[in-house]
Amino acid sequence: MRDIAKIAGVSSATVSRVINGSNLVRPATAERVRKVIDELRFVPNGSATTLKYGRSCTYGLIIPDITNPFFPEFIRSFEAILVENNQDMLMATTDFHPTKMQQTIRRMLVRKVDGVALLASEIETEPIESLIHHRVPLVTMDRRLVGPGLSDVLIHNEPGMNQAVEHLKQLRHRRIGYIGGSGGPTISDHRLQAFIKAMKHADLVVDETFLREGNYRVSGGEAAMVELLALKRRPTAMITANDLTAIGALRVAHRQGLSVPQDLSIVGFDDIELSDIVYPPLTTLRLPRRELAETFYKALKSSESAPGEMGKQYAVDTALVVRSSTGRAGKVS
Repeated sequence: MRDIAKIAGVSSATVSRVINGSNLVRPATAERVRKVIDELRFVPNGSATTLKYGRSCTYGLIIPDITNPFFPEFIRSFEAILVENNQDMLMATTDFHPTKMQQTIRRMLVRKVDGVALLASEIETEPIESLIHHRVPLVTMDRRLVGPGLSDVLIHNEPGMNQAVEHLKQLRHRRIGYIGGSGGPTISDHRLQAFIKAMKHADLVVDETFLREGNYRVSGGEAAMVELLALKRRPTAMITANDLTAIGALRVAHRQGLSVPQDLSIVGFDDIELSDIVYPPLTTLRLPRRELAETFYKALKSSESAPGEMGKQYAVDTALVVRSSTGRAGKVS
């Protein structure tokens, strides 16, 4: 840095400000310094920066399942935002395993991340407490709990779910089922409750024999749909906890010779890119990834300067996207 400062005719402090994206340096000076940096192929020492300022300019991101396309799509948006703001990302997956979660938290603490975004609600409280104890801000997804150093991004399921149920009702569906994710106080339960409320709001009866748990994956949707289609009195339409579950249900319907949407209508949740590629293209509830990523970044940035203060509740809305997997209910027995 001293060499760069000497060649550019500025102080080492000015070089540091340019590297760290400070707006206190005049544009012409900053451009001259960046040109010298490029010519010398200088790469800042991240570890030294962390030691000096106590900040790593890195956010941790923890996701439960990298095989679910929803998460790579979120990662793409979140990473783009970090790059725009000259920050880095340390990512880890847990595969819904408590031990992996604990190991991941230790990695985040060792790397001295400036905050952690946790996109899973199916977690124990101990890892969270470890982050809070070390004054690392944490932002969760749809846990609906906030506290000192803990913020949350709530998913407003109700707007999209009301639209989905009303859409099916307009198509003369009355026997509407639901396939969720894993049981417990989770994102899946929030979506199930939104489904039940939407059915009551539409003056439709919730038939408990049409309710099933899945696992957020294609296999869970397949297993649940096999059970539902084995019923003597079948549902005519299904809403699912995510798009992979809906795709699993769609595959079983095809295997059993049913036509979608003529014999069965299916609605997903998330609006992953794959939902517009499967046949028929999937009607689904859109959870906008860019907006979700921006909200997580906003929450992390807000907590960074005061990690011990009370966190905030943020929210992202859902909305129905109508494609070809829903249609008018046929004659049913």
